[in-house]
Parts: sequence; C-alpha cells; structure tokens
Amino acid sequence: MEIQEYLRILQKRWWIIVIAVVLTAGSAFLFSKLQHPVYQSTAELVIEPARPDWGLAQSAKMLLRTYMTVADSDQWAQKVIDTLGLPLTPERLRSDVRFAAEDDRMVIKIEVEGYDGDQANDIARTWADLLIQWRDSQNALQRKEDRVSAYLRDQPRYSQSWPKTKVVTVAGGIVGLGIAAVVVFFLEWVESGVFRTSEDLEHQLNLTVIGAIPPED
Repeated sequence: MEIQEYLRILQKRWWIIVIAVVLTAGSAFLFSKLQHPVYQSTAELVIEPARPDWGLAQSAKMLLRTYMTVADSDQWAQKVIDTLGLPLTPERLRSDVRFAAEDDRMVIKIEVEGYDGDQANDIARTWADLLIQWRDSQNALQRKEDRVSAYLRDQPRYSQSWPKTKVVTVAGGIVGLGIAAVVVFFLEWVESGVFRTSEDLEHQLNLTVIGAIPPED
C-alpha cells in the first residue's frame, strides 16, 4: 500500500483509533488507581575485606553468595519477626524478601516488598543488622587481617513499586492502538468490494467517473 492509501484510511477511520485509545488508556488508568499501592525498600550491605589483598578480595567475592544463602533462611526470618513483632510466618515473610549478590560492587542487596513502606524499611534494616552481627561473630574467630566485615551502605528507603500509573496507562494506549488497527483492517477488508460513492469507484478501479444515474447529491 502507498502512503496515500494509509492517509486515506487514517482520514476515514481516525475516530475508531481515538475511541479505542481513550477507552483502553482510561481503563488502564482507572485500574491502576484502584490498586493497593505496594512499596519496595532496598538495603545494601557492603562486604569489605580487612586489607587490600587480591586473594582475600577474591575469597570474599566467592563467599558473597554463601553469606546471602545464610541470610535467606527461615531461622533469620523468625528472628526478624520476633524483633519487630510481625504477625507473619517465616515462609510468608520470605516470600516478600529477595536477596541479590553483586560481585562487581561487593554488595549484598536486600529488597523487601509490602503494603507499608515504613514496615518494609524496618524489615530490610533488621535483616541487614542480623547479617552484620553474624559477620562480626565470624570475624571474632579469625585473625584481624583475615576478617571480612559487613556494613550498611545507607539507611533503607522505600519507593512505590506498584502500580506504575504512567506505565500502565501507556501500555493501555498501545493495546488500544492494536485493537483499533485490527478493527480498521477488518472494516477495510469487508468494504474492499463495496462502492458507495464515485470516489470509491475511481479509487478501486482507477477509472474516471463521467456521470451517475441518478446523479449524486
């Protein structure tokens, strides 16, 4: 199809596109506003060897995931529950917590999701404190120069992770464009062999209409 053909279709069917985009984007916007906000708090624990030794640094990198595995347990979850007095089971609490080890930055990241942002901050901070205390107890058994410490990079801060109203609305508009394209394609296909005006006849058959019986108004 030539660009003139697309422009003709757009000029003829523009209202379908507008209605579809407005309806789907508006529905997506309302849907996002009706959702209960979910917040995510992030705490970053820096793992730091006691001396700038390549061997010790490599060992610490290798142990990052071990530290993360130790922290991600029902036992630690129960300690967090007891400390904060949370009405949760360890399994339920762990379902809202994610751990990630970043070898390049020597960081263990703790992400907590929940409907209460302040509570998510408290959980992330308490979990981080437990890991710091555990590392301190392990360091007490080692020589000072062989120790690997852990400390909180910054205090946990939460942000809203769901719903992302702008993203949901834009996605709804894109879906609307897709629906409109399907509808317009179907209508054009149905009407491809139907001539309602002399312009349709000229367009489809590439002929010039000299007259019509009865004459067009």
